[in-house]
Amino acid sequence: MASHPELTLCYIPRVVIPPERRRHLATALLLSAILLCTATAANEPAPRFTAVTTTGEKFNNATIKGKVVLLEFWTTWCKFCVAEADYVDKLDKEYRDKGLIVLAINVGESKKLVKKYLEAHPRSCRIVLMEDTNLAAMYEATVYPIYVVIDKDGNISDEQRGAGGEEALRRLLEPAGIGAKPGTVYE
Repeated sequence: MASHPELTLCYIPRVVIPPERRRHLATALLLSAILLCTATAANEPAPRFTAVTTTGEKFNNATIKGKVVLLEFWTTWCKFCVAEADYVDKLDKEYRDKGLIVLAINVGESKKLVKKYLEAHPRSCRIVLMEDTNLAAMYEATVYPIYVVIDKDGNISDEQRGAGGEEALRRLLEPAGIGAKPGTVYE
């Protein structure tokens, strides 16, 4: 066999996926493709919304002007949402007086279920039920958690679909002017 330096051959192993896992893989690939196509673009104006918290506070595009908003879409059954709730609450406590509004929107669950859940797992941030907002439909909340940051000018600063931990949430808020300056190194 002649040697051709410009020709590189590589071996690609055949991957055999058991039949019981093929459906899961196909579903994951389909969801990934959908999410890539439906993600909201950064620096676009945030869609017009209304939201009422469980304590009766009302929010809309006009009331958030000049503030940074972190929207968290979550459910009680999502183990990643449960794991990240403390990070979201920590950021809310740390930056509430510095211009951050955190709205944790529960998606698709009854008021009774959410109330019972919150009695066992209290949250310090503002909670919004899906029946009290139009946000879940606007951001196509179908996987959880989803985080959306709206900047002080009312534009979408960034979005994250899926859990990423406290550092990822802090990085998500930085471009909107909350938290550490760009270039900060996290441990």
